[in-house]
Amino acid sequence: MKKYNRIFVVVMDSMGIGALPDADKYGDVGADTFGHIVNYKKDLKIENLRKLGLVNLKQVEEIAPVENPIGKFIRLKEASVGKDTMTGHWEMMGLELTVPFKTFTDTGFPQELIEELEKRTGRKVIGNKSSSGTEILDELAEEEIKNGSMIVYTSADSVLQICGNEETFGLEELYKCCEIARELTMKEEWRVGRVIARPYLGKKKGEFKRTSNRHDYALKPFGKTALDALKENNFDVISVGKISDIFDGEGITESNKSKSSVHGMEQTIDIAKKDFNGLCFVNLVDFDALWGHRRDVKGYAEEIEKFDLKLGELLNTLKDDDLLMITADHGNDPTFKGTDHTRESVPLLMYSKSMTEGGSLGEADTFAVIGATIADNFGVKMPENTIGSSLLEKL
Repeated sequence: MKKYNRIFVVVMDSMGIGALPDADKYGDVGADTFGHIVNYKKDLKIENLRKLGLVNLKQVEEIAPVENPIGKFIRLKEASVGKDTMTGHWEMMGLELTVPFKTFTDTGFPQELIEELEKRTGRKVIGNKSSSGTEILDELAEEEIKNGSMIVYTSADSVLQICGNEETFGLEELYKCCEIARELTMKEEWRVGRVIARPYLGKKKGEFKRTSNRHDYALKPFGKTALDALKENNFDVISVGKISDIFDGEGITESNKSKSSVHGMEQTIDIAKKDFNGLCFVNLVDFDALWGHRRDVKGYAEEIEKFDLKLGELLNTLKDDDLLMITADHGNDPTFKGTDHTRESVPLLMYSKSMTEGGSLGEADTFAVIGATIADNFGVKMPENTIGSSLLEKL
């Protein structure tokens, strides 16, 4: 007999709570996304996150914990190697990565790959370096528009990104070029986690703006996950934001694209008002993409406050037999050096109106407790070769 009829997993993309013990291997000693944001904005307004137990879990000098948190909470360490989006999300649903995805941050992509991409698309590649999306548009978008060339760039993540102006390059052409790039990067030595279409609008430097028509072409998970187990047993698996892209559609029964993290929360609240039986899995990417990578601590702090307001609405919408799980997939400390993700532990806050008390569940050595708990709740068996043990008995 299942304990909860519906489970909502909301990922505050990159909201880490302190460097992991092996952070030295990643150059991330001292990283602390949430701690450093609170240190910057000492009056951070997080009433709903506080009452769920976030500050009891991750204590900070600037904000007092609540005496009687209404949620159960636990600190999660990452078992997989790496600190990227796909690694974190795949682990949540039971997959442990022992070999990291390929990155080309320092060198750009190999000339052989670039030449093959040019040959297959008929467009000259410009860029081919690690950069932020806004910077590379200011630098190269005018040239792309004028010459019909194609901006290719990467980041600290395992990604190949292609920019295209929606009016001059065209969305369909951009998607076609990304599909070619995805096919090429299936080769072992070029295998990146994601190829990302980055459409934009504007005609000159200072006016360029990325649009919400982004599309991710991810590798398929290397094995079945908790999502597949749910779908195969006729439960709903509703994705919000880029969840469907991260899992390349595997195990998803309904996909909802988001224009922003606030919009993603609005979609989640709307879904909570409807009847379904299973999982709603939500990724809120703006924390990471707009603020973490750009090292904008003010923007990150404001995004947390916007989230907290919407969280209050979601809490009021939940039914008695719903379970809410709030977590993150890695860190991205906006006060830290560079522009990369940071290797951190993450929070897991869990709440249901049916809970009689909140409190700490300590810590776990993998994000995969999330998928294991979901599968256990719905009485489905986790696929072979997955990791993680259920927390359901403690909720």
